[in-house]
Amino acid sequence: MNPGDRVRVKRGDTTNEGVVLPSSTGDHIVLKLDGGYNIGIDREAASVDVLEADVHDIGDDEPDDGEVSTIEFGDELPTISLISTGGTIASTVDYRTGAVTAQFTAEDVLRAVPELTGRANYRGRVVANILSENMEPSIWQELATAVAEEIEAGADGVVVMHGTDTMQYSAAALSFMLDTPVPIVFTGSQRSADRPSSDNVMNAVAAVEAAKADCAEVLLCMHASASDDRCALHRGTRVRKNHTSRRDAFETVGNKPLATIDYATARDDGADGAVADDAIEFNRDYTARDETDLALSDGLDPAVELIKFTPGMDPAAWDYLDDADGVVIEGTGLGHIHTELIGRVEELVDNGTVVAMTSQCLGGRVCDRVYDTGRDLLDAGIIEAGDTLPGTAKVKLMWALANVDDPAEAMGRSLAGELTEESQPWQ
Repeated sequence: MNPGDRVRVKRGDTTNEGVVLPSSTGDHIVLKLDGGYNIGIDREAASVDVLEADVHDIGDDEPDDGEVSTIEFGDELPTISLISTGGTIASTVDYRTGAVTAQFTAEDVLRAVPELTGRANYRGRVVANILSENMEPSIWQELATAVAEEIEAGADGVVVMHGTDTMQYSAAALSFMLDTPVPIVFTGSQRSADRPSSDNVMNAVAAVEAAKADCAEVLLCMHASASDDRCALHRGTRVRKNHTSRRDAFETVGNKPLATIDYATARDDGADGAVADDAIEFNRDYTARDETDLALSDGLDPAVELIKFTPGMDPAAWDYLDDADGVVIEGTGLGHIHTELIGRVEELVDNGTVVAMTSQCLGGRVCDRVYDTGRDLLDAGIIEAGDTLPGTAKVKLMWALANVDDPAEAMGRSLAGELTEESQPWQ
């Protein structure tokens, strides 16, 4: 009995049929039932009959971090690299505790999402196996290097499987660190595979189709609505997770998504390895495949802090910023803080710290030329970051401090689509 096999499991008077999934413990059989739910069965109390062996040989060994495995279905198919960092899309249920944990390798994802079979040849690689709240800048560097190596090895596209809580930060990081001739698509899952409402299959299929398509940018692919109808493609520097649990939690701030993917069309038209171009509808121009040469600039300065101003906050909360090389402030409205903190900003700037201002508002841009507070902040040396999202601004400043001669100047202009020239209403 192997993952992917269809089996009948008997234990006492109870019989269950389903597909074997990888288990986080050798003491249990994890079975996906036809109704969509997963169950865990004590191996010692069960007898198993294999009804149908898995016909897709995708390997049984779990690769170590960085090890690459190849899964081929046909010479005529494109090659997509599946890079796993962990998260709900690559998770399983520990039936000892009932918790969802990051356990899947890239090969396990193919077992869990058989709809990916036949769409491409796959290279599987594990960069990390963590929950996304444990993501760190050093892992962004490992991930960017791994993506570059996969592209150099001939991958026609890359899909990065990532936990949703910090996926927007990782997508932004790779947007600055990589110039890419092929699509790099982040995807994840809001709901684990053991739930009938899981979004892992649709997101994974749509992400692979996006990785086969023409848009060679760093993208994020997730549900576009609460239904299983469309996925949205967001630019990695303009996307934000705006809901804790909805399947359509991610939004492009200030505009429509870069594109949408009709799931039914992508599922059917891309199943034979063809690019389901008619399934993808773009709303704006994009960088085309092979238009850009591959380049990796993976330097990061981790000594950057993002601080949110709130009324009544203790100025002592800013004392720890003395050791920072860069600070991003999430100010109110057009980019304001209490007037008593302006002198603190001036001290940081005089000590060589780059201080950039963003806004807590989800729409519009920073403009510190309207009110006295803003003008005083400009005199103190603050850098206006326009409509750059606060989290993206932090990642950008980490990258700019390590890669450009004038990071302060770079924070005021667009490097990877993170800052629009002007904010306009959209329909």
